[in-house]
Amino acid sequence: MAIGRFPSSLLPIPLLSLFFLLLLPLSSLSSCSSSCGSLPVRYPFGTGYGCGSPLFHPSVTCTGEGDEESRLVLTTHTGIYPITSISYSTSTLTISPPAMSNCSTMFPSTPNFGLDWSGPFQLGPSLFVLLDCPAPTSSLTYKGKSPICDATETHLCASLYSCPGVLSLDIPIFAPADTCCVYSPASLGPKGELDLQGLRCAAYTSVMSYGDVATDPLRWRYGVVLKFGQTGFQQYGKAEVCAACERSGGVCGYAPPKNYFVCVCGSGVNTSVDCASQENAATEYYLTSSAKTQLPSQGNLFGCSIFVLALFVVAIKAM
Repeated sequence: MAIGRFPSSLLPIPLLSLFFLLLLPLSSLSSCSSSCGSLPVRYPFGTGYGCGSPLFHPSVTCTGEGDEESRLVLTTHTGIYPITSISYSTSTLTISPPAMSNCSTMFPSTPNFGLDWSGPFQLGPSLFVLLDCPAPTSSLTYKGKSPICDATETHLCASLYSCPGVLSLDIPIFAPADTCCVYSPASLGPKGELDLQGLRCAAYTSVMSYGDVATDPLRWRYGVVLKFGQTGFQQYGKAEVCAACERSGGVCGYAPPKNYFVCVCGSGVNTSVDCASQENAATEYYLTSSAKTQLPSQGNLFGCSIFVLALFVVAIKAM
């Protein structure tokens, strides 16, 4: 007796659903990474959605597709800023705004730099130096309030005005120091921005340290230091769980929409404990199961997916 064809209204949908169901775990494999470019990425940061703490996404993400080199960036309402270093012990990171000046290269008419008021970052111990401002900067104020320039740090202005980069600002080397302002703010004004246009300054830089020669600005370290809080899991007693997850080779993440803690393991499996405990539990289940049902590995899942896809194609041709 010939075998009749499957009803066209019944076969494709279940097979298609099964196919995508099998592919679902594959799509989450290694979705969170412990590094981005040359930077190690640990909690509270993550490389994408569902990684790290939800409070830091999408402020901090890992960008780069195809042949483009991956890099960790901070995104605010004023721009996208590459993250150059992270100190997890001091809860600080350093960003390098593309339009920020240094001794070698200075950028006139740069866009404002700002942080989001609702974001998890605050200014760290950086010294902002505003360049080519209206003289005298001792009277420079923001919207008529208290002067914003630190008169005790004017030696920084003299050093920076000896840099070759000042020529791009259309001012001479060794320009008058009273057109420079050392601005060490506790915040960035009511808009959360360093408002260069409002202050009528042509450029800015941010000095992190003086390096090994305090009088040579070519050897200073430039960048903006930001502080971040250890929030989220720590508030709910999950700090130890997250540390155990990272020690087992996993990446701390969260499961929307409730944002429960998950440990994302290299196999693509999410667990509420750590990767070692999850693997031990899976092995124990396999050994003690009366049915001896083997937990599917990545290779098994891929093979099953190909098999189901083949069945689906055959079914389509038979219709």
